[in-house]
Amino acid sequence: MFKEKKVIVVMPAYNAEKTLRKTYEEVMEENLVDLVILVDDGSQDKTTEIAKSLKNVRVITHTTNKGYGGNQKTCYKLALEEQGDIIVMVHPDYQYTPRLIPAMVSMIGNGLYPCVLGSRILGGYALKGGMPLWKYIPNRFLTLVENILTGAKLSEYHTGYRAFSRPLLKQLPIDYNSDDFVFDNQMLAQILWFGHTIAEVSCPTKYFPEASSINLSRSIQYGLGCLKTGLQFRLAKMGLVSSRLFPNEQTGVK
Repeated sequence: MFKEKKVIVVMPAYNAEKTLRKTYEEVMEENLVDLVILVDDGSQDKTTEIAKSLKNVRVITHTTNKGYGGNQKTCYKLALEEQGDIIVMVHPDYQYTPRLIPAMVSMIGNGLYPCVLGSRILGGYALKGGMPLWKYIPNRFLTLVENILTGAKLSEYHTGYRAFSRPLLKQLPIDYNSDDFVFDNQMLAQILWFGHTIAEVSCPTKYFPEASSINLSRSIQYGLGCLKTGLQFRLAKMGLVSSRLFPNEQTGVK
């Protein structure tokens, strides 16, 4: 709990047996998290078996792989069903340190922001931390273009480390989002569409063999999807197109 608010960590997992336990131990060491929800998206290893051996973890296993976005849809649906007030997504591959959870939770729990991102770019240590150059350069280019199209000033749109308030999650039409990796990008664009400010905290970058990553062809597909999302956002703002991702009614969240 944080100020009587229930804190839930969601973990979209796929073949995470080598890093799951270490990630979980850091998640729980601050005694702040009430529940962990792990959704195993059809792993071929012992991810589900390990998750079921951990305390305060609700485990759901997809019998078939639904994709990264499809996995998150299940995660957030379950977190809302469990009455989570602050929901934090942590990848179980240990690429993002769970030790930032208290900072992210406090920013939401104190009513400062409805969404907080752990940015690998903020602070300038992405390359030193091991981010490949072929990922870093597109990250910076896409972020520049998306900031222009959305009018935001984020340091990056592509981190998988995120925290949300319950009212915000309930407002976003994420069922219309992609089941693939561009889901993350669409979700941030929707938050901006509804007029919310997104906060960022600097997050150390970790790249190692066990950390999950998408290949070059999938990265190109993702990049094109990000550009499409940004363009849809801008055209919808101008009233030139309609999109289920960006509905006309823009109500606030408190």
